[in-house]
Amino acid sequence: MVDTYALYRRLAAYPQGHRLFSLVFEQAAPYFRTARPRFVQLGPNRAELTIRKRRRVQNHLGTVHVIAICNGLEAAMGALAEATIPPTRRWIPRGMEVDYTAKATTDIRCLAQTDPADWARPGDVEIPVRVTAVRDDGTPVVQGTIRLWVTDKPAGKPAR
Repeated sequence: MVDTYALYRRLAAYPQGHRLFSLVFEQAAPYFRTARPRFVQLGPNRAELTIRKRRRVQNHLGTVHVIAICNGLEAAMGALAEATIPPTRRWIPRGMEVDYTAKATTDIRCLAQTDPADWARPGDVEIPVRVTAVRDDGTPVVQGTIRLWVTDKPAGKPAR
């Protein structure tokens, strides 16, 4: 299994490394390709990426479609989870609640954040990942939470 965070750190050291990581990350979940997320930052408890406003992701109003934004938010959440989770644990999304707060009229910056203490809780836990999508002028266009279900890996599974 690929260590997503180690791959990010290795590729980010090179020119165009963020772009290359983004292309590799899209291969893990092909539906991310629809939004073409480009990672800007990735680390434990925080991920940031951008979605360019282009015809492919626009709706009939000429704004970035909220489903493309949600795909970007989910990509940020997934990368954050991979960069943060202890090697003896596993995660799966459990739900997403989002509010549309403004029109997405520019490129969109997608942020995902968690609190370190959430990942330290023992046993089966639900971890809230705060997600926000922001226009170029700083206006939030989507805000919400993606809930992750985190459990211990079954015995006998090799740690990453």
